[in-house]
Amino acid sequence: MKNSILLCIIPLFATMMACTSNELQVSSPNNDISVIISVDSVGSPSYSITKGGVEMIEDSPLGFIAANALNLGSHFAVKGSELSAVNETWTQPWGENKENINHYNELVVMLENEDTELNLVFRLFDNGVGFRYNYKVNGVDSVYILDELTTFDIAEKATTWSIPANFETYELLYRTLPLDSMKDSNTPMTFKTKSGVYGSIHEAALTDFPEMTLKNSGNGALTSELAHWPDGVKAKMGNEFSTPWRTIQIGDNAVDLINSALILNLNEPCKIEDVSWIKPMKYIGVWWAMHLGTETWTMDERHGATTENAIKYIDFAAKQNIKGVLFEGWNEGWENWGTSQYFDYTKPYADFDIAKITAYAKEKGVEILGHHETGGFIANYESQMKNAFEWYGKYGIKNVKTGYAGAFKDGHSHHGQYGVQHYRKVVEEAAKQQVTINAHEPIKPTGIRRTYPNMMTREGARGMEWNAWSDGNPTEHYVLLPFTRLLAGPMDYTPGTFDILLANSKNSPNRKKWNGLDKGTSRVNSTLVKQIANWVILYSPLQMASDLIEHYDAHPAFQFFVDFDADSDWSKALDGEIGEYIVVVRRAGDKYFLGASTNQEARNVEVSLDFLEKGEKYIAQIYADGDNADWKTNPTDYKIMEQEVDSNSVLNIKMAAGGGQAIVFKRCSSID
Repeated sequence: MKNSILLCIIPLFATMMACTSNELQVSSPNNDISVIISVDSVGSPSYSITKGGVEMIEDSPLGFIAANALNLGSHFAVKGSELSAVNETWTQPWGENKENINHYNELVVMLENEDTELNLVFRLFDNGVGFRYNYKVNGVDSVYILDELTTFDIAEKATTWSIPANFETYELLYRTLPLDSMKDSNTPMTFKTKSGVYGSIHEAALTDFPEMTLKNSGNGALTSELAHWPDGVKAKMGNEFSTPWRTIQIGDNAVDLINSALILNLNEPCKIEDVSWIKPMKYIGVWWAMHLGTETWTMDERHGATTENAIKYIDFAAKQNIKGVLFEGWNEGWENWGTSQYFDYTKPYADFDIAKITAYAKEKGVEILGHHETGGFIANYESQMKNAFEWYGKYGIKNVKTGYAGAFKDGHSHHGQYGVQHYRKVVEEAAKQQVTINAHEPIKPTGIRRTYPNMMTREGARGMEWNAWSDGNPTEHYVLLPFTRLLAGPMDYTPGTFDILLANSKNSPNRKKWNGLDKGTSRVNSTLVKQIANWVILYSPLQMASDLIEHYDAHPAFQFFVDFDADSDWSKALDGEIGEYIVVVRRAGDKYFLGASTNQEARNVEVSLDFLEKGEKYIAQIYADGDNADWKTNPTDYKIMEQEVDSNSVLNIKMAAGGGQAIVFKRCSSID
């Protein structure tokens, strides 16, 4: 209690002293990060950030531009300020870490002009900053936002890693660019300054607002650009509203960004009273063959989601102790793809006997993951959604993958306020029906999984399917995602393809080219072991083994997935550099799982095992690239080894070009 009081009193004194000059300051609990909020001579607010006493974000504008001459950005006077501190630990039903520390100092700056009352809220953590706007606009019923003024003016030259700004898709390749050369980007936008500080700009608690992208306005200044409605308005709000948090994660090392819970901490606590039904799981599915072109989503002679195929996959899941099986293309409507985009979510195709399939799955102890593809026809989906969840519930299906592969109608964008509101409706309705969601073609994650943990995972980047019908994801893609997209939240990348060269599908008489990007040269650009390591590295509480089950059956390396636990009690990124390599460890119960991955360069990394429980001996089951492995020339060369280790051990992790390593640590006492 005494420490908590000191945290409040010391910064508060400094803040009150600074108020007289329209400049207020607040620091992180460890005093390493500081923010100064200023109001200039015309009443326009701005902020700057220092780390270790060195300026990281130069003085940058704050505010919005609204219709009808409402003033949301200037002519403000400071009416007061409040400082508080929080230091708490909260738990979640699943996540990289079951326990999270939420420790911050908060400064609320109260501003007022003729039209508007504005509370600027800044929260400073030891690993970053979050700030948001709380507006009350007098004399009107609604506010139309036309533009956002928020800017992140990075003080030094920097290297950036991001995808281009796009209000329809995140399935774009990551770029490594000097800050000055980056025209625009989506978020998270990760950067490293010339002096060696790492940062990532994103947003948290995006629930009823358009997404924020970043536009380079010159000299290192990145200005918020909002997705818009068809009429050009960015956001349509009531006269009292709060924006999402604008966030900057900050670290001395690249892995500090991964080990941050800042995004989660800026979301509201869980609103679901009973979370016992929300369970992480491993799954397989009738899915990959459609992307390979050997099966189809539509009912024809090559239909994938048939009763016969379903039984085969359920049997394999039960045999390998895999909890879930996904079926895509099971319902009527796929024949409308590219036309009306009308799907019926309660009418299975004639060759998919859902009653028989679900009864058989229950008998085998396997759960079905349902699939709702919308094709972007939002009105159709919303009109059926509640009934569709209830109908699934009759068959015991409580996990649903959604899809939005198609343009929204009437000029709406995927990432505008209309889209954000829709994705939120789905999560909330699913929570009422005790259904978990795995969203593809989603709005980006911003931490709402804390509030609604039934929002378990989502796509939101180039996933495995791109390897089936394009030039594929480059080798460095896997060591960029943890430092970029995955900073926002879990990703259903669907890793784990063992048929690296896709030889079996290419030689199949059933294969038909269906995607215009297919040049006939598609393959997975990694080694087999890197695919295994991705089950650990690319975090998702619903983790898929994506390949056809015949490629796993009797394959010794598949034992890693059999042993793997998609649940996690504790996680830590141990080492890595953006786009170069990554080493991650996770603990589930008394087992530890380590995944390491490298880009196109072969690499050796020494890893201390001091994360293991002290005084215990472990058997490390090591899945390593073979001596002659190379992602281009010999991707499937691998070896499996065992070694006794403890918390004093240091492992030399050797990775081939485009390769990786995966390790299961089993406590010797539990083996005995």
